[in-house]
Amino acid sequence: MPGYYLHTGQRYCYNQAGDRIDCRESGQDAEFAPGLPFPEHRFEPERGLVLDRLTGLAWPEDANPAEFPLAWTEALEFVSRINQDRYLGFNDWRLPNRRELRSLISYQTRKPALPKGHPFENVVLGWYWTSTTAAINPAFAWYVHFEGGRMFYGKKDQYYLVWPVRGQGRCALAATGQKHCFDSAGRSISCDGTGQDGELRHGASWPEPRFEVRGELAFDHLTELAWTRKANLAQSLVTWEEALEVAAGLNLRGLGGIGPWRLPTINELESLVDAGQHTPALLTGHPFTDLGDTYCSSTTSGFQTDWCMVLHLNKGAVGVGQKKLESYSVWAVCG
Repeated sequence: MPGYYLHTGQRYCYNQAGDRIDCRESGQDAEFAPGLPFPEHRFEPERGLVLDRLTGLAWPEDANPAEFPLAWTEALEFVSRINQDRYLGFNDWRLPNRRELRSLISYQTRKPALPKGHPFENVVLGWYWTSTTAAINPAFAWYVHFEGGRMFYGKKDQYYLVWPVRGQGRCALAATGQKHCFDSAGRSISCDGTGQDGELRHGASWPEPRFEVRGELAFDHLTELAWTRKANLAQSLVTWEEALEVAAGLNLRGLGGIGPWRLPTINELESLVDAGQHTPALLTGHPFTDLGDTYCSSTTSGFQTDWCMVLHLNKGAVGVGQKKLESYSVWAVCG
């Protein structure tokens, strides 16, 4: 069983033009379907509350309880107020961290990018705040877009939506790595009572050491995945199809005596991110070499299937890129 990262929800495979193809020997996300799988009846709604049986987190059935967009500090204050009012009978609500909010995303669906048959209402096809500050610029915080599943960051004085969460969520999600708190201007502040990710640090703690080096490989004790230490396998930027071929080519070498090697899914790539770091957004002292910035995953964008999901490693952002462009560095995973 994989540790602390989720299946992306992707069930089909697509070529570079976006046409659906047979998954066999494609090297794509849906061929291997790694990560903790979605249960058949994933969501349990009851009295306005929805329990996610995959993560153990509970969400309001109403995906827009604040009704209007709020600035980031207003979003944190809104959660504090609904705790005072015991919203839906509970006083332990919080603004979700970036991994908690992303855990709802399915990359097989679009508008919204939520698992098929979800019970949520009033899902806005826009940006939703997380409690995680963007390390690359602490005056910004991470947000997730529910139209297609991107994750980027916005200025904390801008106005976006709020979807609070409650529950521990330790069964399937890792902590983000953020350990400090910041005000809306990006100044470092005490975490006490802020409700920020740096205060609450929800999710499974990272093992120490997290990575074990074995020759050309690095084993991640958090996710039980093996990565190539060299994070630029193609030596130059390539298209998505070329990236799939480069990763699969490691199997001909028998790299490390294990396999199959493949291009990682977007959730596997994101699992490497330390949200307390930037340029790169990796754990201090990580064992990787030849780092690039823009990594394509084996996950096709459910919003537009001639695009792939991409990790921007310097920022730690999850975006999209056209499959046909020679824009991507190649990293390979085995697990």
